Amino acid sequence: MSNAAIDTNDDYSVYQTSTISALLAGVYDGTVTVSELLAHGDFGLGTFNHLDGEMIVLDGVCYHLRSDGSVTVATGTEQTPFAAVTYFHAKHELAIDTVTTRHALTALIDGTINSANVGASIRISGTFDSVRTRTVGEQKKPYPPLVDAAAGQAENTLTQVTGTIAGYRTPPFEDEISVAGYHLHFIDDSRTRGGHVLDFVLSSGKVDISPISELHLSLPETTEFLDATISTDVAADENQAEGGS
Repeated sequence: MSNAAIDTNDDYSVYQTSTISALLAGVYDGTVTVSELLAHGDFGLGTFNHLDGEMIVLDGVCYHLRSDGSVTVATGTEQTPFAAVTYFHAKHELAIDTVTTRHALTALIDGTINSANVGASIRISGTFDSVRTRTVGEQKKPYPPLVDAAAGQAENTLTQVTGTIAGYRTPPFEDEISVAGYHLHFIDDSRTRGGHVLDFVLSSGKVDISPISELHLSLPETTEFLDATISTDVAADENQAEGGS
């Protein structure tokens, strides 16, 4: 494992539609299409309208992971109420050759970045002893808050699986905009299984890190967003809904 400090001088931006606080409040309908989203990046994550499953974007392909366990390539016309994408350019690589827990790996990434105030795109690829995921099911109006919707999530534990975790490490001061800490989604190499990551154990692989210094935020103009009661005290609900950082 390398412990050289990461270069944070390059300007890599994230394009995000809506905010995590709006999603927590039950704003599950957006107007940004997958085609429009992919015009801003080739790597990222999010969800789909009506909170219909999880999104992961790898190498310019957007995958739709549903609560029934199915995985499809998203159509360009599908819409998202919350997603974040970037053009991923690895600036630092960590080789992992021993069994490493999520806690140990995120601590290693934190030490490599060496600042709580710097965001980063994170790509973890390799063989996993286990990956525990969840996938939220499609919601019907009137939409419940995300904490309530997540209570009915479908959880699954994959064992001895090869695949990729994609996501972000976000500074604490962004917690009303993005998911503070680590927000990670997984898809296996066969592109048939995955979800929002709750926990994992990596047996061998690598971590690629791309620093973030710009955030481009696109806010919805829908009636639901404009009329929503959006809390500014989101840490507890965010942690409960997203499964911790």
